[in-house]
Amino acid sequence: MLVLASASPRRLALLEQAGLKPDALLPADLDETPLKGERPRDLSRRLAREKAEAAREGAKSRADLEGCYIVAADTVVAVGRRILPKAEIVDEAAACLRLLSGRAHRVYTGVAVVAPNGTIRDRIVETRLRFKRLSNEDLEMYLASGEWRGKAGGYAIQGIAGSFVIKLVGSYTGVVGLPLYETVNLLGGEGFPVRFGWMNVG
Repeated sequence: MLVLASASPRRLALLEQAGLKPDALLPADLDETPLKGERPRDLSRRLAREKAEAAREGAKSRADLEGCYIVAADTVVAVGRRILPKAEIVDEAAACLRLLSGRAHRVYTGVAVVAPNGTIRDRIVETRLRFKRLSNEDLEMYLASGEWRGKAGGYAIQGIAGSFVIKLVGSYTGVVGLPLYETVNLLGGEGFPVRFGWMNVG
């Protein structure tokens, strides 16, 4: 049994892309506010682990999920040590995009896997990106699209904002929200049959 500790359609689609179809979704409702002085890398790791632990507790009350594997992830966008918010209002998204315009930034995605014996293993994946310089028209039209809503740093690379990216060094799937190489390796390392679903993919 496989549980995804997220309600994100992007993370679900990425898992399924790798031939992994979760048996249940157990999203955690956490306070994602960074701790004082917390670095972006540490925040992504902490939240991924906390989501995994919350899903582990939730799974305990369900007999059908006994002995399950759990995958959780969290994505943080940062400029230097400055952590950008998950934009919920247009002013937040506009501020993020103006900051990212024409410069480099980093995306950290923490992924945590809980094995049936309760152990948690995690990885942090760091990706470096550079955006083109955004014109006023780029900004206005992107903000009007609404695609930024709820996205870390105010953008979704798998959508329109993919056309803003001049350079990416690291994990594209990590920027979308779930680094597949690391996720599959963590699951496989804990004994999950990661290739079992490949036979039904075509």
